[in-house]
Amino acid sequence: MRDLKHLIYFEDLLQTANNGLIQQAKADGGICAAFSCENVPEPLLNVGNAFSIRLFAPNTGSFDIASYYMTNLLCETSRALLERAVEGGFNFADCMIAPDGCTMMNRCVENMELLKTMGGDNEKFFWQYMEIPLKCDENNLELYKLQCINHILRPLNEAYGIDISDKSIRRAVGEHNRVCKLIRDIGEFRKGPQPRITGYEYHVLTLATYVCPKYLIMDKLEETLEELKTREPDDNRWRARVMVVGSEVDDSGLIKLIEESGAYVCADRFCFGSLPGRDLIPMTDKEDALTQICRKYMESCQCPRMMNMEKVYGRKKYVSEIAKEYGADGIIYEQVKFCDPWAYERMLGSTMLREDYGYPVLSVDRPYNIASSAGQMRTRVQAFVESIEIKKIKKGEAQ
Repeated sequence: MRDLKHLIYFEDLLQTANNGLIQQAKADGGICAAFSCENVPEPLLNVGNAFSIRLFAPNTGSFDIASYYMTNLLCETSRALLERAVEGGFNFADCMIAPDGCTMMNRCVENMELLKTMGGDNEKFFWQYMEIPLKCDENNLELYKLQCINHILRPLNEAYGIDISDKSIRRAVGEHNRVCKLIRDIGEFRKGPQPRITGYEYHVLTLATYVCPKYLIMDKLEETLEELKTREPDDNRWRARVMVVGSEVDDSGLIKLIEESGAYVCADRFCFGSLPGRDLIPMTDKEDALTQICRKYMESCQCPRMMNMEKVYGRKKYVSEIAKEYGADGIIYEQVKFCDPWAYERMLGSTMLREDYGYPVLSVDRPYNIASSAGQMRTRVQAFVESIEIKKIKKGEAQ
């Protein structure tokens, strides 16, 4: 396929946490609200002149400093973020908001604060820690709303004078929905036997919407969507179509490796992905905006920290439905090394998707930076692709 016009532009933005668009937004007077987990409602960090940036640590090498403070048994994502923070890589942020998504990420952010890794000379800089519901019901909705008021909206208003009115929140939701619709519309081109966008290209675009000010990439996302409408797809060069499921994937190299091994990544149920991370938030005038945002985040959440049984079984059903919708031949269930919540979820999910839903499943743990064990992962993916082909032959489905 012809190269996407803006792909190199987006790839360059992902080479550093403090990318050029963050610097541009801050030069324009924007307030950078950094966060560490998908359980923080993004639109609330984009009210007024604030803009949200989810922290990630591209091109991570050594974890030596972070392992000293956190031990080498904690997940590599949390250690990568602490390592980058100690290096001064997140000094662009004007505040840091962390939910109790998991104890490891909490410990990571607490060490960032204790080591004074962020804020610099900004006297208004603040750290906030949110308590996030473990179950989806009306009582937990009220808790969620209170946490958002006390740890996001009120601190932004008191420190930086940011407008946190219902009108301001609705405006932020409008921008959020615009980005989500663009990403989802682009993702539609992954369906069918001859997709017009690779899984790697799609992940680069989606990841950029988390780590760049949204308003500064809107035009290029719109151009890319129009470009895809007339892009000529390749002949079917993929040996299998797979869905990637699991914990944080902010390393587009993983998706590239999978596709170089012959498997087209047709759907993305992982943190930093579009499903459900780029769901639109429907809004009505019957309720205040904050209530509607919190309800949507709580109901659509696919994080394993949600423990009511409807959520536990619903996560596997959700994966099965998405895999069917996007035509996946198999599922790659991944977790970052030493991630406890996703380790349990991966064990249960990979078993249920294989035995109850009938999908071929490759279950793997992986390093935060896939380059550190690319050979091993490539071998496993290639073997998985071959196993899918053998199953197709046995069923008489081979091309």
